[in-house]
Amino acid sequence: MRFFGALWYNVTNIIMAIDWTKIYKKYKGLWVALEDDEKTVISSGKTAKEAWDKAIKKGYKKPILTHMPDKLVAYVGFGWLR
Repeated sequence: MRFFGALWYNVTNIIMAIDWTKIYKKYKGLWVALEDDEKTVISSGKTAKEAWDKAIKKGYKKPILTHMPDKLVAYVGFGWLR
């Protein structure tokens, strides 16, 4: 554990971002099933069910599903709803 200002944190629990740039370029607009490393594509499809079923057929029991957007839109910060 380390102390930084008024914040304690555990150095071993730092989460690193995963670069999906190559996955996005190849699978733009599709659903993608990923391995546990969240980098390796198992299967893809136009629907989540199609990507899921293909991954299950390949022998994966719990693939990670995500949708690659058609278009990337920048988002900075957050807003309050009133």
